[in-house]
Amino acid sequence: MTHEIIEKNDNLERVVLFGIMNKGFPIAKLIQENIELYEHRTVELHPLDISEFRDDEFKKPSHNESFDTNGKTCILVDDVLYTGRTVRAAMDALVRFGRPEKIQLAVLIDRGHRELPIRPDYVGKNIPSSSTETVLVKMSGDNPGVFIKKEGESL
Repeated sequence: MTHEIIEKNDNLERVVLFGIMNKGFPIAKLIQENIELYEHRTVELHPLDISEFRDDEFKKPSHNESFDTNGKTCILVDDVLYTGRTVRAAMDALVRFGRPEKIQLAVLIDRGHRELPIRPDYVGKNIPSSSTETVLVKMSGDNPGVFIKKEGESL
């Protein structure tokens, strides 16, 4: 995904990565490190708390730092794209801080089942799944990887 981001964005100085808390932030950090490794440039990185912007859960205040998105290419990063509601909430959060030139979406896993017309710009892997399954991404520990849990099954 890092190489695709570099190829699609000529001016990395205007790129800002936003890792959707909690699972998108470690992936965004890896992308930031890879850009620095391959391009010798450091792109801005911010965690993005979307809790107050959700429409499907109890709203609690978000704890976002203040940042300027005006004229920037903002790349939202998350682990799994499913219904699209998390991404919609993240876009609402971003525009609170200004008017980005572009918003792009990078996801490690796209599992389908969209409820909103949202499509990622960068996808690590497409994993078709049923709506009764859960896709889990484990980034650290003894057994990192992507796991599909069927309804009623434990991991």
